[in-house]
Amino acid sequence: MLDDVTLSFPQGGFIGLVGPSGCGKTTLARCLNGLIPHFYPGKMTGEVIINEWNTSEHAAHELAQKVGLVFQNPENQLVAPNVEREIAFGPENLGVPRQEIRRRVEDLIQSIRLEEIRDKAPFELSGGEQQRVAIAATLALEPEILVLDEPTSNLDPLSAYEVLQLLHRLNRENKLTIILIEHRLELVAPLAQELVVLDEGCVIAKGPTREVLMDEKVAEVGVAIPKVVQLVKQLNHPRLQAACPLSVDSAVKAILEEVER
Repeated sequence: MLDDVTLSFPQGGFIGLVGPSGCGKTTLARCLNGLIPHFYPGKMTGEVIINEWNTSEHAAHELAQKVGLVFQNPENQLVAPNVEREIAFGPENLGVPRQEIRRRVEDLIQSIRLEEIRDKAPFELSGGEQQRVAIAATLALEPEILVLDEPTSNLDPLSAYEVLQLLHRLNRENKLTIILIEHRLELVAPLAQELVVLDEGCVIAKGPTREVLMDEKVAEVGVAIPKVVQLVKQLNHPRLQAACPLSVDSAVKAILEEVER
């Protein structure tokens, strides 16, 4: 359940949505693309506005072209006999002309580097490959916003890193707005420009990633603060805390600079 949630997201931003299990992250994601209120029963008050569209007033197939949602388990949204057909499935159902579908499929196969698996069935793929295909199939609808619900939860560390780097590249090169629900903050923190923290359905913190991670109440609700940020807090050095490095490399560089002062 969400309670009095008021948020706005910048176009072209990379936003991390975090919080303890059961805090409302998935519910919020389903509100953003209209699954709530169109497919899930319950009471909804307030409005969700996506670039001037009220989600309550537009059908799910219309909203899918505004907000694409990638689920936690990619197998739940892969239905076609091979990767190429999977990417084409969404545009085909929207009646997109054949030549335009072909263009989108080829562009995404190249962009997301799916050339070697384009003819494989989804069940033959690894978890990381399935997640990349699910992302490509969602992007085939050309949404303005991509929402991902814990896309690395079933992946090994290397596959998780590769998926997140893919999202970072899509955000940087295509100016695609990304809202990422994720628990692996060590990997997400260096990429996300902003963090939103939910607890018991309420927003308890929102702002630039560094500021949010340094906020003591964020750790108190059970968010796994990256170890680099924990180290900065323990060192209790004003300049290091002001810089708040978010990766090991940036932390080492900042510490060495302080040693040399």
